[in-house]
Amino acid sequence: MEATVTRLVSLIRILSLRNRPTTALLGSSATLGLLTLLLSFIFRRQEVVTHLISDGACVGRRLKRDEGEYDPNEYDVVIVGGGTAGCVLAARISEDPSIRVLLLEAGESSQKKKAVQVPIMCNKVFHTRHDYDLYTVAQTSAGSKAKFWPRAKLLGGCSTINAMIFQQGAPSDYDEWVVYQKDQEGASGWSYQELHPYFLKFENFHPSKRVPTVDISRRGSTGPVKTGFFGNASQGSVNFVDACDKVGVPRVADVNTAEGTLGAAPTMTFIDPHGHRVTMESAYLTPNVLARPNLKVATKVQVTRILFETSGSGGDESPRATGVLFSDRKGESFEVKARKEVIVSAGAVHTPQILMLSGVGPATHLAEHGISVIADLPGVGSHLMDHPVADLHFKDKSGTSLAGLNKPSTIAERLSLLKAVWDYEVFGTGPLTCNVAEAVAFMRSDDPKLFPPDSFPPAQIQDLTSGPNGPDLELFFSPAGWTDHGYGPFPSGPHITIHAVLLRPSSTGTIRLRSSDPSDSPIIDPRYLSSENDLAVLVRGARLISQISRTEPFASMLDPTGDDDTFLSHGLHKLDDAAVAQRIRECLETLYHPACTARMAPLEDGGVVDPFLRVHGISNLRVVDASIFPTIVSGHTASPVIAVAEKAADLVKIALQAKE
Repeated sequence: MEATVTRLVSLIRILSLRNRPTTALLGSSATLGLLTLLLSFIFRRQEVVTHLISDGACVGRRLKRDEGEYDPNEYDVVIVGGGTAGCVLAARISEDPSIRVLLLEAGESSQKKKAVQVPIMCNKVFHTRHDYDLYTVAQTSAGSKAKFWPRAKLLGGCSTINAMIFQQGAPSDYDEWVVYQKDQEGASGWSYQELHPYFLKFENFHPSKRVPTVDISRRGSTGPVKTGFFGNASQGSVNFVDACDKVGVPRVADVNTAEGTLGAAPTMTFIDPHGHRVTMESAYLTPNVLARPNLKVATKVQVTRILFETSGSGGDESPRATGVLFSDRKGESFEVKARKEVIVSAGAVHTPQILMLSGVGPATHLAEHGISVIADLPGVGSHLMDHPVADLHFKDKSGTSLAGLNKPSTIAERLSLLKAVWDYEVFGTGPLTCNVAEAVAFMRSDDPKLFPPDSFPPAQIQDLTSGPNGPDLELFFSPAGWTDHGYGPFPSGPHITIHAVLLRPSSTGTIRLRSSDPSDSPIIDPRYLSSENDLAVLVRGARLISQISRTEPFASMLDPTGDDDTFLSHGLHKLDDAAVAQRIRECLETLYHPACTARMAPLEDGGVVDPFLRVHGISNLRVVDASIFPTIVSGHTASPVIAVAEKAADLVKIALQAKE
């Protein structure tokens, strides 16, 4: 059995300051021994049947410099990237026993990693070997700083490190996707009416006594992905929703219905009834799925290039994807053949990188790096979109802040930490189940109830929403405060935060190659706030946060000793718009939602894939992840990616059956 002390100490070590000895928290090694004797019999080891392969030679043929060509192992479908979409694709496509599927993932399994399993630890994977540790170029309109972009190098991808928010975006977002397709064949299949069944297909909603007004008939109940309200619910999150309702953002039970997302509500999460994060590995790549004879999942292998063959002549050659090259962690190279499909699902950063390394992308850019052009597709790596977020902090006097869990400095805080660990390990409850964003609110920046025209002239902003019920702003509440994703300096003491998220940015950026070496990270430039409209909408979001913070019952939570602290936002209402805008520029960060770098759109509009997610001009090659979004959804991106992958799996199976 796995000793309880191992679990407890691993949790405490990760939660605590890196330079603080664990015994300083527990008191002494004798305490550890006592905990071991007292608790070890309670817990049993969670056995994980992996069926995962980490030896590249088991799925592909080793390439030797002194050897000619020979037949590599063959699969019907090779999936590049075992992230959120890749796990869904592998599980669903391999449901057909006649289709032989190989999933290739650069990272390893996350199943036994506490930093993944425990919701509050979501940032503890950052800056480790399980994170690509990416940075943007310096953002000239956002403090002239390079921004950290965490991207998980784990099976399950960013579902292992995100804030576990189950949110689908506005229904009109998907109807807008249809418009972008300009009547291409298959376009209507991306409407909300057509895509919504795929949201229901993956969801397994668990009703909650805490939020009994959710209409369970409108939630999915048989899918592999558990959703519900099992995250921590601090009093601060309740007060936030109450204050939102008072200022004009109506309280709603569910922001995931056909009526749209407008309103304030407790956050529905990807957290299971045991208090564990639900990743797409844990949901889709179950032991039964991994035991399928027609599915192989290889981890710790990095795809370096897609392989192509060409047919035709006389300048009318047509490329066809035939397989991929990949390397293991020892640097050995392997080749594997895909008889029918190669699907790239490496995420909105690495999918365009892999395509460009393979000769698919803007021809002039590829030529700069000496890469032979397979297909000149200027849209690859272009139109990068993300949701930027501004964090506004407040000093808490109500006891709702969880700051003491991360940096316990008093005996009371250390005891609270031990109790939190106990509650989590024994009951699957308590503050360690906090998903960071405990309550959410969606609104429009042109809502006259929230932004009276006499104070907020309509001409200040453009309406970039997808429809009249579509939001362009989101606020969410956190019972803690941080800078630089939890790794920057922050004042001691209890703090809470309300965040403003720009949901419909007009600023777009690029992903470009740093070199032709696959091990070099790409150049990321989201061009945050390069549009004045983006900044103007966020200023309105900050104004609304200030109003909420001064509205009961939220107002009573604030410690007046923070009123004169210029780092905090107690006095934000005293600042003019220019000062608020400057604060936003300085504190802006990513909300981890990059998208649109291989868009589903006509070729003449910079599209990379068609409505069947097939790459324009290349046979047997598809892209399935957030890269294909025609434009970014006005909500969190995890659920849409899962739904896209569910639909894509059906598209692939139908196409393969038609070829038989």
